[in-house]
Amino acid sequence: MYQTLRQSIMQTGRTITDIRTGVLLIAFLAGCSMQSSTDSQPPVPQVYVTTVTTRTIVEEPEFIGQTESFRPVEIRSQVNGIIKKIFFTEGRNIKKGDKLYLIDPVPFNAVYKNSRAMVTQARARLDQANKDLARVQPLLKQKAVSKKEVDDAVVEVRSARAALEAAQNVMIKAKFDLDNTLITAPVEGRINRSQFYEGRLVEAQTNLLTTIDQLDPMYVNVNIPESYLLRLRRELSEHKLERPESIFQLSGVMTFSDGSIYPEEGLLDFEDIVIRPETGMLLGRFVFSNPAGKNAPGEAHLYPGQFVKVRIKGYSRTGAILIPQRAVQQQPSGSFVYVINEGKAELRPVQASAWQGNEWLIESGLQAGEQVVVEGIHRIHPGVQVNPVPYQQEESQTS
Repeated sequence: MYQTLRQSIMQTGRTITDIRTGVLLIAFLAGCSMQSSTDSQPPVPQVYVTTVTTRTIVEEPEFIGQTESFRPVEIRSQVNGIIKKIFFTEGRNIKKGDKLYLIDPVPFNAVYKNSRAMVTQARARLDQANKDLARVQPLLKQKAVSKKEVDDAVVEVRSARAALEAAQNVMIKAKFDLDNTLITAPVEGRINRSQFYEGRLVEAQTNLLTTIDQLDPMYVNVNIPESYLLRLRRELSEHKLERPESIFQLSGVMTFSDGSIYPEEGLLDFEDIVIRPETGMLLGRFVFSNPAGKNAPGEAHLYPGQFVKVRIKGYSRTGAILIPQRAVQQQPSGSFVYVINEGKAELRPVQASAWQGNEWLIESGLQAGEQVVVEGIHRIHPGVQVNPVPYQQEESQTS
């Protein structure tokens, strides 16, 4: 019995020891669990933010344009005839008054001389009629001639005068035709290739012989979409945009297809009054100086028919909001940014309209004073607590 009691006491002791060991193990595991839970909680992400401000910036829209010679002149003959001689070299610069074509002048010279003879004859007839009238008028007072004879003399004077005027008009037309057998350049410029050569019959005012393009200055025609015009009118009325008092004070910067920029600025000198229904665009025209157009062929800076880009200068936008490009993200519904609101990231849809250097112009969605996340966007999502740090350009380059 004593032995049995001893064994029972020993078994009870081991049970108590096991219980104590289990309690200590549970406490240890609970402490480890609490420490692990504390260590697994992610830290607050750090993001770089910029504060939204408003400022006045230049507004320089860019449009596609095409160059056009300042004065394209068509050369046509004023008379029918055979081309006798061509004086110019195709594709060269010519001056005003230079000889271009000679239409065979022989028949026109003959007509002119004949008309001159007719004028001389008509003038002699008029002189004789005046003398006859002067002779019979005194005789009428003496009743040596009849009234009818005097009237006939007056009629003859008037008829002779009319014949002289008709002959003079014929001579003027004959002289005009004779002078126009020699075709000269009406303007200074560069002459194109000839469409007709020696021995070819040309018809007056019908056949185009060649063209002359005045290359200095040069026009650039720009097509402006109606949508831009409507937006421009709205923003001007809302005082978001400012422009010179006259639109003809607007200047243009021209860029060629290879990206090079023309050194001279042009001025707007014409705006069409009708929007073309087939394109929905309004034509504007800039004039650019092109002094090299007077140089030898191949040395001109501008040629008619070139496609270029024209950046219009003169507008300024007030109260503009600009933020770095990397702050603006895209999603299927449009552009958005992250704004810090009470220490948390908030997704904000915005309307980003155009680039200004390395910044986006924000039309709507942001207000001055708000903080926008520029860097660290990949570490956040809507509603998460963040640690905002001011954004610096140097930091963006090193990160």
